[in-house]
Amino acid sequence: MKTKNLYVELKNQFHKDNFVFFALAVTGSFLSGLFGMAISWLVGELINTASGAGSRSLRELLIITVFMIVLFLLTSLLTYVSQPRYIRKAIRNYKETLFRKLTEKNITSFRSESTSTYLSALTNDSVSIETNYLEKEFRFLYLITSFVGSLALMIFYSPILTLVAVGVTLLPLMVSLLSGKKLAAEEVTVSERNKTFTATIGDCLNGFSVVKSFRAEKEITRLFSTENGKLEESKFIRRKLQILISTLGQFAGMIAQISVFFAGAYLAVSGKGITAGTVIMFVNLMNFVIQPVAELPGLLAARRASKALVGKISESLEKSAFTGGKEELEKLDQGISMKNISFSYEEGKEVLHDVSVDFEAGKSYAIVGGSGSGKSTLMNLLLSGTCGAEYSGSICWDKTDLKEASSDSLFDQVSSIDQNVFVFNSSIRDNITMFRDFAEDEVDQAISRANLGELISERGSGYLCGENGSGLSGGEKQRISIARSLLKKSSVLLADEITAALDTQTSYRVSSDILDLVGITRIVVTHDLEESLLRRYDRILVMKDGRLQEQGTFDELMAKKAYFHALFTVAE
Repeated sequence: MKTKNLYVELKNQFHKDNFVFFALAVTGSFLSGLFGMAISWLVGELINTASGAGSRSLRELLIITVFMIVLFLLTSLLTYVSQPRYIRKAIRNYKETLFRKLTEKNITSFRSESTSTYLSALTNDSVSIETNYLEKEFRFLYLITSFVGSLALMIFYSPILTLVAVGVTLLPLMVSLLSGKKLAAEEVTVSERNKTFTATIGDCLNGFSVVKSFRAEKEITRLFSTENGKLEESKFIRRKLQILISTLGQFAGMIAQISVFFAGAYLAVSGKGITAGTVIMFVNLMNFVIQPVAELPGLLAARRASKALVGKISESLEKSAFTGGKEELEKLDQGISMKNISFSYEEGKEVLHDVSVDFEAGKSYAIVGGSGSGKSTLMNLLLSGTCGAEYSGSICWDKTDLKEASSDSLFDQVSSIDQNVFVFNSSIRDNITMFRDFAEDEVDQAISRANLGELISERGSGYLCGENGSGLSGGEKQRISIARSLLKKSSVLLADEITAALDTQTSYRVSSDILDLVGITRIVVTHDLEESLLRRYDRILVMKDGRLQEQGTFDELMAKKAYFHALFTVAE
């Protein structure tokens, strides 16, 4: 039900604050659909008048012609003004709503998905929706109007000849119906290929340094070529099918028109009340009968395919879109308590076993342990506790269970820093403020506390950081992430192996910067067992095989001469 509601919401964005332009564009398409019928009628009347069989004078027909020309120009102006504006607003609303819904997903579910799904939805699929749905809905109305109007006029002038026209129209109708379903299927195939191709491009670019390090240029080029070939092959098949449908439609239409012309000529010669002008009018009107028959199934198939794309992204957006409970978390006052926490990524493969630990507000904690010991998983549960993560036990923020708290309020209070800090290709200031407005003294204080003063002095706050911070060092990016957290005034700062890719000196300075912070609870997952840093943590949690093996201050743990003592000794 939720997916259906989201699907409807996404479709409704086309008309949101856009109905006036839509109505004007519809009016323009409707009037345009009547012009073909009117011109055919006018040609027939002119021929009848010229042959002496008409009931109107040339002067009357000239006045009608001038009126039709003026009306045509006004209709064209109406379409020119309204249709592009409607489409611009509609597709903009759609993409912005889609992106907003994407930002509402929780971190846990987003990390488990492929970003190519959303890249494809916001690029290739949006283009398809714009072209095959929004633009062609006016073509659809035009064809329906011209078909119904032309058929009505034909029945009015000659029911017998209309029966002949309908009979010969069955051929292009059958061609269109049979080919329309195949075209819809190919459209979906192209969308899937686009998604895979986009994912491949992302992998190739993100893994560029790895490719160069292993001299795998030929192999990665071969991978790109394979996926590119599959995409272009699916587009090739679709394009061939489109041409085949068009050719068959044109051929069937040509046969139908010739048949009507001969039937009309026979009726006229036989004195069945059909004039030469009526025959010509019928031949012209056949264009507006056959054309919709040939195009409409394809248009309908394209619309179905576009709706399927909207439905597909709706399902992805709804997947695990758990927003938590209704309780609003305030600034951490007492602490975070984790009781009897067990957790599995896969059924039957538990990675955390009955872990209980308390984090007091305002203090600093280091989580250490070997690779795969569960230290990052333990910390990540603090962020995913409101997001439907399936763990047993309880995680309480002061006295509120995280399962009862809203995700938004948790993210308001917690900042997370990863090993790979993402930096936008914008100014240092924008990356610190995350494009929001803050008082100058607040920004300056965050810069000072994060030890970014030297960088700002050298390059200025307006310095462009480059794509993903390519113009900054690893330590500078980490300090920007710290400044973000300070400016956000988070209660809790989570840092997961943030110094793993830094040199020893930079690693020490960044870790020291975090420990220097006051008034914020700091929980740091680290592989760095530097004694001078470890002594500064209020408590060290030691993980082993998914269990909290021991905890205490540096001196307490060393005095026990247990697992931590062994880890530290080996690290030395």
